[in-house]
Amino acid sequence: MKKNEIIKIYGTDYTAMTVRLLKAAGLADHIRQKAGPEKDPLIGIKPNLVSPVPAMYGATTHPEIVEGIILYLKENGYQKIMICEGSWVGDKTEDAFEYCGFCSLADRYGITLLDTQKDTSFSVKGGNLSLKICSCVRQIDFLINVPVLKGHCQTHVTCALKNMKGLIPNSEKRRFHALGLHDPIAALNSCIHQDFIVVDNICGDPDFEDGGNPLVQNNILAALDPVLTDAYACRVLDRPQEKVRYIGLSEAFGIGSADLTKLVLTSLDPSGSPSRFEAAFPSPAADSCAFLTHKAMELNYATEEIQSCSACYSALTDALNRLDQEGLLKILTERLHVRFCIGQGYKGLSSPELSRLSPEDLPVGIGNCTCAFTKNIPGCPPSGDAIYEYLKALI
Repeated sequence: MKKNEIIKIYGTDYTAMTVRLLKAAGLADHIRQKAGPEKDPLIGIKPNLVSPVPAMYGATTHPEIVEGIILYLKENGYQKIMICEGSWVGDKTEDAFEYCGFCSLADRYGITLLDTQKDTSFSVKGGNLSLKICSCVRQIDFLINVPVLKGHCQTHVTCALKNMKGLIPNSEKRRFHALGLHDPIAALNSCIHQDFIVVDNICGDPDFEDGGNPLVQNNILAALDPVLTDAYACRVLDRPQEKVRYIGLSEAFGIGSADLTKLVLTSLDPSGSPSRFEAAFPSPAADSCAFLTHKAMELNYATEEIQSCSACYSALTDALNRLDQEGLLKILTERLHVRFCIGQGYKGLSSPELSRLSPEDLPVGIGNCTCAFTKNIPGCPPSGDAIYEYLKALI
């Protein structure tokens, strides 16, 4: 498998599909090429377990895919395997490991689970930024990234490049949001090399990263280039690549190529043999989500966001979606003129400082960063339920 290739397999037996995909991609050859034929490397598997939400809801990596990776590695003589992940700020990784099926997976195959929220860290320079990275990155000899191809409420798309955020401490995740995500994500990927990528495109939520609106695609991808992978993800989700700025920034760092005209895209049949070469620019009817509404972008028109964390923004979107389904959101925003302020940029500010309106027209602050607001929903992050109940009570 070459760096300008993506190999895809369709089906519903996700474990068997993964094994066939890895055989076709020659993963063992790539491991030997990097680690050497005699070395027993520590292989790190990095899933996306953003929160304790089962994979069927479109937010997290299917454990069946990781099981397929483990089976393939063991069949090829690799026994030192570690699954490493850190959930987003506001959720515990240990809960995600349990609810997403990774604890039972680790027990079944004798695999180490490393919670990067509890790991130590080291400092490194990425571009013009000083970054803190979890210490496990230094221990891993070969890193397999297993992201979910899905939408994101702030960066539009999340896939291979952004999934590396699970390998930094929680304090650094907050700082990434304060820095606007795109620049630090690119800088991070200049410091962490992904050796191999297995993309979960089974039922990722095309709207945002915490799931709830899964779109069944039933395919898994193998790739070597995270920049090319994310450029292709934009095409699949019908997002303009230029809006996902960290892709172009990562390309500028020399991490990979975003040029889809040079992509070789191959589909495998159920046996794992190449069946056809696909167009790198699939039609909407075949592989794109152009027909979907972009929920997060549509619902947050009354939101004034400055450096918000994804967990907080996602909780707000969830609450707004519920209100919208009940026909209440437009009552709040159009009839009552309610607007919402969210993000670290509001720390220390009070709502009167932001507006000369009467007290009843002051904005609602979401989360602890807006604790000085007259109207505030506390929490870091507040739950979707808490936001929903507070806003509904305003009507």
